[in-house]
Amino acid sequence: MTLVREFAPAKLNLFLAITGRRADGFHELVSVVTPLAMGDTLTLEAQPGAGLDTLACAMPDVPVDASNLVLKAAAAYRKRAGVDAPGPVHFILEKETPAGAGLGGGSSDAAAALRGLNKLAQRPLGTAALQACAAAVGSDVPLFLAGVPVVMRGRGEVVEPLGDAAAAVLRGRDVLVFKPAFGVSTAWAYGRLRERGAEWYVPAAQAEGQLAAWAKAPAWETLPLENNLEQPVFEKYAALPVLLEELRARFGLRCRMSGSGSACFALLEPGSPRAEIEAVIRAAWGAESFVRATKLVAGG
Repeated sequence: MTLVREFAPAKLNLFLAITGRRADGFHELVSVVTPLAMGDTLTLEAQPGAGLDTLACAMPDVPVDASNLVLKAAAAYRKRAGVDAPGPVHFILEKETPAGAGLGGGSSDAAAALRGLNKLAQRPLGTAALQACAAAVGSDVPLFLAGVPVVMRGRGEVVEPLGDAAAAVLRGRDVLVFKPAFGVSTAWAYGRLRERGAEWYVPAAQAEGQLAAWAKAPAWETLPLENNLEQPVFEKYAALPVLLEELRARFGLRCRMSGSGSACFALLEPGSPRAEIEAVIRAAWGAESFVRATKLVAGG
């Protein structure tokens, strides 16, 4: 095997509760995250005789040096599996997930790199070792190894699949993902949350209680949509809450920001006037805004 192609799905945080700050500076969270049917594609080409891993991407604003999470993931993989497993690789990244969106594009690319390297190396690393590599690269990377909806805890490195009944509620559901031309820095959003302290954190018991109540009798209509990172982001970027409120008022949509933003999403019901909804979004955020209809992916 000398060539592998890996799909790197975008993600949505359907439920995100930041519950406090840890002693190591990271934040504790509880989140329900699902992959989407849209995302990037990463091709891995074995390069026998080459010296170092290399990365190419046609999108000019995507770095292709060691700062890219794909190459960071490759370095983490080789540190654990050995520098010669599977030998030098040339990565080709085709981007569809926008940056600065809270959709996990870079983290998903990193997870795709880990999966692809393991295939090229004839799978020398087991699940636990791959998860450890993923956690070393970034907090969101482990969730993308599962490929199914998960509950994240800790700083994001503690991942468990959502129960079968709850996952079935999500499987194949239509969603509209939309992002303005500007992005939001994740570090900035968490920093603003930290400045406000207890005022903006969600008690861990409250977050766990909400999820436990829904998991007992999961239904699409009662899916809890929460995100307390909206508070600091909306305070600065008023265009986000103004549009979400208009979509709720005009179309009865359930919509939220994903992660630290700036991307938002609206859960679509059968018969939702998608073209009209998209027109409202573009009228509010401009023709350069990203608008994409896709589906929630829940395995199987």
